[in-house]
Amino acid sequence: MANPKAGSQSTSIAELRKEADQLRIKLNEDRKNLDDAKLFEMGAKPDIVNYQARCRRILKGHSSKVLDLDWSLDKRRIVSSSQDGKVLVWDCFAASKEQLISLPTTWVNACAFAPSGCSIACGGLDNKCCVFPVNACSYSNSGSNVAGSATIRPSGAVGPSDVCSGSIMQQRKVVAMHTSYISACSFTHSDYQILTASGDGSCALWDVESSQLLQSFHGHQSDVMDAALNPMETGNLFISGGCDKRACVWDMRTAKCVQSFQTHKSDINSVRWFPTGEAFATGSDDATIRMYDLRADREIACYEKKSILFGINSVDFSVSGRIIFGAYNDYLVHVWDTIKGTKINSLLGHENRVSCLKMSPDGTAFCSGSWDTTLRVWA
Repeated sequence: MANPKAGSQSTSIAELRKEADQLRIKLNEDRKNLDDAKLFEMGAKPDIVNYQARCRRILKGHSSKVLDLDWSLDKRRIVSSSQDGKVLVWDCFAASKEQLISLPTTWVNACAFAPSGCSIACGGLDNKCCVFPVNACSYSNSGSNVAGSATIRPSGAVGPSDVCSGSIMQQRKVVAMHTSYISACSFTHSDYQILTASGDGSCALWDVESSQLLQSFHGHQSDVMDAALNPMETGNLFISGGCDKRACVWDMRTAKCVQSFQTHKSDINSVRWFPTGEAFATGSDDATIRMYDLRADREIACYEKKSILFGINSVDFSVSGRIIFGAYNDYLVHVWDTIKGTKINSLLGHENRVSCLKMSPDGTAFCSGSWDTTLRVWA
């Protein structure tokens, strides 16, 4: 005999889904009604940006795919992580290694410098996010050598500080633990909190000192591939993108998703804030970069070209926001004019897919990492 309660529950679920679809359609219609101007049309008058960049440094030291990188606020050091289970700290001026940390896992998917530059965070397939001290904070924020402990070595040379000693491993602090791999991590505007994104479909905010979970963020229906904090120091928002094709805007105070956008046709691999913190860009496997405005509550631009068929692994803006960079699977870094929507350059140098890309804090250069095991600094 059929259970009448089960039948009524299935009916109510179907009705709720139908109502949700109707609300989604109405919301999209309301957004279209407010779409009174096009960014590319309004940006037709300014002159086209002529952006030229050359590869100034090639950083060699990893033995496998480079997966992530980050700049220190001193504008000189870079941290990178790789499939080889190594995390390297570089002096990009001298193209030399300052420190090497070997982790007990391969595929170190994420790494980040603390704002002070005295520690780094990293995470990967072991589901943990760990914090390590940097071998002496050799450079101040102005970039000058204040400790005198960092020696300049030829490119590729390995010195005593490159080898991860047992003392460094003993100082390792496990801050975060997810139920699946760590896909992204970043410090907040202090050394005391870390935001992580994971393949378990969640993001989380952690206290570094106590390793306690401060807030968890649930809403994605699949793996979260990237997360980025609002660049404004007073901002309490962050964005995330995942394999469910959604980009979500979160309020860290309430742990709620305050805005959600789903216009990509495939996985979102990268999210990055516009410098003002009022818009953001996403890069996807559908070969498009899309920009969303929080005030307009909609997508305002899509950067694509019919001849570009490859997915995007990472995106970032210039300091002014006029240029947007995309790291593509076709071994190139494509450069786009933000307000015109035109491709203004393609940077050739890597010999495999470009997996990560980050603009330096002062905007004078950017670094890209690739599956060809190298990092390249462009300016």
